[in-house]
Amino acid sequence: MDRMFRVLSFWTAIFSVMFFVGGEELNVLALLFLAQTGFFLLLGYLRLSERMYMYIFGAYLTIFFVGFTYYTTFHMTPGVSH
Repeated sequence: MDRMFRVLSFWTAIFSVMFFVGGEELNVLALLFLAQTGFFLLLGYLRLSERMYMYIFGAYLTIFFVGFTYYTTFHMTPGVSH
């Protein structure tokens, strides 16, 4: 299970690099993915039990879905393009 968190860190690092290359307006998103890369890489080398890895991943998904739902509900205005 620790290897899967290292795989997650690899893919978030790839996304982070792509967002950095994408331009100035994507720098905040690139830094967010870079932080997730560090988080997943740290967890990948902690050698926790499989149950603990599942709890951490479940908490991560819960925080993501709450944040995403908040952002799409209150910050994205339908019909307005920036």
